Amino acid sequence: MVSTVLFRRAPYATIALAALAALALGGCDSDADPKSASATGPSVLVPGKPGEANRTLSAQDAEEQRADDDAPNSADVSYARMMIAHHAQALELTELAPQRAESARLKALAERISAAQGPEIEAMRAWLKEYGQSEKSDAHAHTRMPGMATEAQLEKLRAAKGKAFDELFLTLMITHHEGAITMATDVKGQGNNVRIEEMADDVVAQQTSEINRMRNML
Repeated sequence: MVSTVLFRRAPYATIALAALAALALGGCDSDADPKSASATGPSVLVPGKPGEANRTLSAQDAEEQRADDDAPNSADVSYARMMIAHHAQALELTELAPQRAESARLKALAERISAAQGPEIEAMRAWLKEYGQSEKSDAHAHTRMPGMATEAQLEKLRAAKGKAFDELFLTLMITHHEGAITMATDVKGQGNNVRIEEMADDVVAQQTSEINRMRNML
């Protein structure tokens, strides 16, 4: 019996595709019995959630469950926790722009970033609360977040003004956005919750657009 092993996000949607592909291949055989093909479709090995054993499901069972299982896994929770801190630093950077930036375009961009990421923080906090998860996580995890400005870089930005501020702000924020996109892309492959995937999609779309705008400004 053929087994399909799945490791990435939204396992049941992927399972359904694998099952349908197997049935389509079986249908190419003119001697195959459709009922038999359905009954003997590939078994599916579904990785368990953290602390749980893997499960083997029939293709039919996987198909029936695919829409029902979007329970958060550890990747979803870690993403929400870390992105709250990641967004918080972005707000810290944008708060400096009104008094220190020279470019009116940069000030407007900083305002848009703040207006978007503040509500996103609150949405992620609400999501964590909904699933009984605390906002706090291992402090060491924050040091591994891609794109975060160092304390030395933050101090340099706080001391800058005018064109020097504008250039450093754009450089740091581009790197910061690129890190957020990396995190969002990772959770889209490793997480399981639909709401987190939607949030990650928003981050990728919005921050990719902003990166392009900031590069043009540089």
